[in-house]
Amino acid sequence: MKRSLALLTALAMATGTLIGCGGSAEAPAAQPVQEEQASQAESANTETANAESAGAEGRTEITFWHYMSEDKEGKFVNEAVDEFNNSQDEIYVNAQYLPREELMKQYTIGVVSGELPDCGMVDNPDHNSYASMGVFADITDLYNSWEDANFMEGSINSCYYDGKLYGLPWGNNCLGLFYNKEMLDAAGVEIPTTWSELEAACEKLTTDSCKGLAISAIGNEEGTFQYMPWLLSSGGSVMDLTSDGSKESMTYLYNLIEKGYVSRECVNWTQADAEKQFAAGQAAMMINGPWQFSGLANDAPDLDYGVAKVPKADNGDYASVLGGENVAICAGANMEASWTFLTWITSKEKSQEICKSIGRFSPRADVNVQEMFEGDPLNSVFAEVMPNAQSRGPSPDWPEISAAIYTAQQEVFTGQKDVDTAMADAQAKIDAIGQK
Repeated sequence: MKRSLALLTALAMATGTLIGCGGSAEAPAAQPVQEEQASQAESANTETANAESAGAEGRTEITFWHYMSEDKEGKFVNEAVDEFNNSQDEIYVNAQYLPREELMKQYTIGVVSGELPDCGMVDNPDHNSYASMGVFADITDLYNSWEDANFMEGSINSCYYDGKLYGLPWGNNCLGLFYNKEMLDAAGVEIPTTWSELEAACEKLTTDSCKGLAISAIGNEEGTFQYMPWLLSSGGSVMDLTSDGSKESMTYLYNLIEKGYVSRECVNWTQADAEKQFAAGQAAMMINGPWQFSGLANDAPDLDYGVAKVPKADNGDYASVLGGENVAICAGANMEASWTFLTWITSKEKSQEICKSIGRFSPRADVNVQEMFEGDPLNSVFAEVMPNAQSRGPSPDWPEISAAIYTAQQEVFTGQKDVDTAMADAQAKIDAIGQK
């Protein structure tokens, strides 16, 4: 029953997203939309099959879906796949890029149509949800017989559902405070470590052309991801949004917006958009992650910036949230070939290489991330934070829980609801999810 509810919910969310993107005042009936989605999935798989026929040279062919943009981290993913293909002559992997939202839709469509890749990438908080729908295959026995299996507990836990393992962690990340050294020096501002210090710094750094801080509060998982360090540091909880700490964290961020220290446009900004603001000198600080280093190198190669921990609540502790990707074998896949590929890209040696290139931290327990980034003052901050970063979930209901959280954030930041009302409404949604 749980699996059926999760599948129906995901199908509804995917359908609603596609209708919303169309901008039409009158939506077509649900059945034609689902037929169109299935047709799109079939077309995507046909294109993949055509690509597979070139270069495989008689080897066992498997497909690998990922959502890393090919002009950024995706180029390193492709390099890793090419290296695997060139390292042996039995398996040929065809890597296919799909934007994250599209990839999620295609997983949902594929589990119904039976058209799934052999293996694919998934954002770690979403792993439980797709495992519960039957998108991914149970690899518990394969994992237990793998001699080189050695992952950090928090990372591997995100791959478990109902006591069974449905994937492997591939790369981790977390959030930090980026700051423009020149701007802070000119304003006589020390690197803020607490919320009070951050607000005072924002006051001095905010001008007519520059905000003190840039954040992403967009209405999707990125918005929840960015909000969670504030929530956790105040002693709040995703399962108790009406607690004093939870409401304190939302109130604090709302006040930064009300005072003009954070742009109201943050409700429309992705994390990449926040990076653009920081790179252009329109924000003196931003909350973001190590995957933005390559973007900053391209957008502002001469920018002198540093990274620190996300400031903590005055009476709280430092907090960060675990981000990153897992990889999994899909239902109906070529298990043997897919397992060979996944264990290769998550091996100790390759994990270090790939994670370093794409701005992630290895999830393996036998990789010393401090040594991995020794002499690198920027990545070293994230390496220090990583061991204590808290995961989102794991829960098959996480997409719905997250939606309740980022919706509340949007409602507060846009003035639709006050903090107490928005958090109470979000809590009611989460409580209802638990009663399904």
